[in-house]
Amino acid sequence: MLAYFGRYAPKLMNALFEHLQIVGITLLISVIFAFLLTVLVIKSERLSNWMTQLFSVIYSIPSLALFAMLIPVMGIGRNTAILVLVLYNQFLLLRNNIAGLRSVDPSVTEAAMGMGMSEIQILYKIKLPLALPVIMTGVHLAVLSTIGIATIAATINAGGLGTILFDGLRTMNTYKIIWGTIFCAGIAWAADLILRVIEHILYKKVGLKYEL
Repeated sequence: MLAYFGRYAPKLMNALFEHLQIVGITLLISVIFAFLLTVLVIKSERLSNWMTQLFSVIYSIPSLALFAMLIPVMGIGRNTAILVLVLYNQFLLLRNNIAGLRSVDPSVTEAAMGMGMSEIQILYKIKLPLALPVIMTGVHLAVLSTIGIATIAATINAGGLGTILFDGLRTMNTYKIIWGTIFCAGIAWAADLILRVIEHILYKKVGLKYEL
């Protein structure tokens, strides 16, 4: 095990770096797009429900099938993988963003309006802090989901840890399978830990109690 890692460390670390790149870029685009989409649809219950249902349907499509659908348009590679992952994340993020913002007591926003606050001020100073637990749950799910599904992106030449895993399965190389699994699990564990720390800091900042 250790001897294999010592011999192929550069290749393993390169796959790890590629995986982190895919995950990082995907999450950045996903969070920004989901936030903008939430702002656009939050006022219309019909529109927000329609958008949530649309992304729910997309989320139910197997990743390999969605890759295959987009390859004729975008070709193979990282860009196609990132687009698929962003589309998947919209269901998790948009659903929780809308649910979180709608969970805010209307009397609180009415009181804020009575104090002369604008809609943007109410969104940033009132609604987002109160909706934070639900929103962060969506982010948490999106991060872990992206880490897992990004592995399958290796099937369309997007790189990442999936290349190690699938190559190990193809050649029946146990070491590749084990190290690929260890790295994937390690990223997920580290991401979960980092998110919990971030959540604790954010909750403390807005005056909410954080529960593990």
